[in-house]
Amino acid sequence: MLIPTDFTLEPATWEHDQEDLKRVRTAVFIVEQAIPESEEWDELDPRSWHVLARALDGTPIGTGRLTPEHKIGRMAVLRDWRGKGVGAAIVRALVERAREQGITELTLHAQTHALAFYTRCGFSAYGEEFDECGIPHRMMRMALAPREAYRPSAPLEETPAPRLIAVTDREGARAAVLELLGLARRELCLYTRDLDPLLFDTDEALEAVRRVATAGRGASVRILVQQPALPLQDGHRLLHLARRLPSVFAFRTPDTEEDLQYPSAFLLNDRRGYYFRTLGSRFEGEAHTYAPGRHAQLQEYFNQVWQRASPSQELRQLSL
Repeated sequence: MLIPTDFTLEPATWEHDQEDLKRVRTAVFIVEQAIPESEEWDELDPRSWHVLARALDGTPIGTGRLTPEHKIGRMAVLRDWRGKGVGAAIVRALVERAREQGITELTLHAQTHALAFYTRCGFSAYGEEFDECGIPHRMMRMALAPREAYRPSAPLEETPAPRLIAVTDREGARAAVLELLGLARRELCLYTRDLDPLLFDTDEALEAVRRVATAGRGASVRILVQQPALPLQDGHRLLHLARRLPSVFAFRTPDTEEDLQYPSAFLLNDRRGYYFRTLGSRFEGEAHTYAPGRHAQLQEYFNQVWQRASPSQELRQLSL
């Protein structure tokens, strides 16, 4: 399974993006589901935080909103784009926004045919079925961890503005890795062929990973490595660090041929930043210090592979 790369996700406002938001919701709710137009637009739209998914040509294909009442709603994905991860990416972006705002519980009105989808996203149904605009619904909710668990390690004013980084060479790759490691709080995920020694077996990178790994309760460094024998053979120093912190580091090797032959590589931190290389054997790629939509896509793929992977025989012998 390849990570979806045929759409992007971005925050939107009613003031600036109303035309595109209405385009999607009109197609899904007013045309397809025959909801009266008078019931579709409300006073919450200008006050809500919106997410807009676009095809690579800029066409709006999906949207959702988070209201001041801590409710996710107006989830809509164009028919041709359903089943491609767009809706899940939108929900993850809205949930992350809620966490950043210190919200501890989210609710939503789910059309009954979408209950399984929202359950997979982490919501639980409660209460009796009810009618809304002629469509059966159930209430759903999700509890979020307290705000303290997501507090940045640095004050908000010291956090750099989000930026996209085009990586073209080794030095650029090293700089991107160090920046993402430096922004991380307690969690890192890495999908790699051989632990990329030119990027991660440097004094600066090892110190940055060590800082994350010793950040305290909840620290986690998960690594999917396709060929674990290579870093073992080369004496990669990240493995020595991992031996000293076995409760923090977890290594797995993909089991399926598809996962083993996956050509790309990427690094994720817990500040919604990423560094993605289409070809893991090269440095060229794209990094972003804060991109919730793309990060959610990569995180979802990583988690799927992680679930079907297993500790490698080589690393198991070293208790990693």
